[in-house]
Amino acid sequence: MRIERLCVIGVGLIGGSFALKLKQLGLVDEIVGYGHRVENLEKAVALGVIDRYETDVTFAVKDADLVVLSVPLGAIGSLFAEIVPHLNPKTIVTDAGSAKDSVIKDIVEKLGDCPPNFVPGHPIAGREKSGVEAVEADLYQNHRVILTPTETTSESAVELVKSLWTSVGANVSLMAPAFHDEVFAATSHLPHMLAFALVDMLNEHAELGNVFQYTAGGFRDFTRIASSDATMWRDIALHNSTALVKWLNEYQAELKQLTQLIESKNGPALFTLFDQAKAARDQHILNRNTDI
Repeated sequence: MRIERLCVIGVGLIGGSFALKLKQLGLVDEIVGYGHRVENLEKAVALGVIDRYETDVTFAVKDADLVVLSVPLGAIGSLFAEIVPHLNPKTIVTDAGSAKDSVIKDIVEKLGDCPPNFVPGHPIAGREKSGVEAVEADLYQNHRVILTPTETTSESAVELVKSLWTSVGANVSLMAPAFHDEVFAATSHLPHMLAFALVDMLNEHAELGNVFQYTAGGFRDFTRIASSDATMWRDIALHNSTALVKWLNEYQAELKQLTQLIESKNGPALFTLFDQAKAARDQHILNRNTDI
C-alpha cells in the first residue's frame, strides 16, 4: 500500500527509521518532519530521512495521509488533541508509545472519544541510542510491531498501518491495549528498571571505588539498556505504573526466594532454579528468530 504524504512528528530513531525505509521502498511520495529542534530537522533532511520540515505542527500535518507520533508518552495525548482540527477527514494517525492504555485514556479525556482514524502502535525495535543520527533503514526487519486498536478504530485504518509496517520488514501483531501493557511491563519495562537500579546502586556505593572498571561482558550485557533515554523511561514508568509495580513486586518476591536459597546454601534448589531458567530462555528466546 502506497501513500502520498507522511508526517513524522519526532524525527528520531523510531519514526525516522520507519520513514527512511518507506522512502527507499518507494511507498511514500513526500515525508514531512516536525520537531522542536531545527538543527535535528535540518540534519534529517541532509541524511535523506525526510524531504522537508515544518516548525508549526499545524502546517506539518496538512494534507498528510498518515501521521506518526514518535514522541514521549506524556506528550501524545496533548499533541493528538492539538492536531485533530487540522487533519483531513481521511488522515490516519498512529503512535509509537510503549504503553497504550494510558495514551488511549488521555485522548478520550481530551476529545471525548477515541477517533476511528487513530491506530495505537508500539514498534519493538528500540536501541539505547536515539536521535536522527541513529536512524537505520532496516531497523524493523524481523522485529515485532504491536497494534492495539480500540473498539472505535476503523478496520481500514488498521489495515493501512499494518500494511506499511509489514512492508518495512516488521512482524505485526494485534493486542488489546490492557494486555499489551501487562505483557510489556513484564518483558520490557521491568528489565529496564532493573538495569537502571543496578547501575544506580553500584554508583552510590563509595566503598567499592570505581567498581565499573572491573565490569566484564555479563555486567555490560545486563546493563546496556541503562544507557537508554531517561525522559522516555520516566514517562513509561509513569504511564504504565500499575502493571509495572505489579511485576516489580513479583520480581522482589523472586529475589527474596533466591536470597533465602543462597543463605541456606541449598544447592539442589539453586540448581533447579537456574536450570529451569536456562531451559526456558533457550527454548523461548535463543530459538526464536524475531524480537518481541
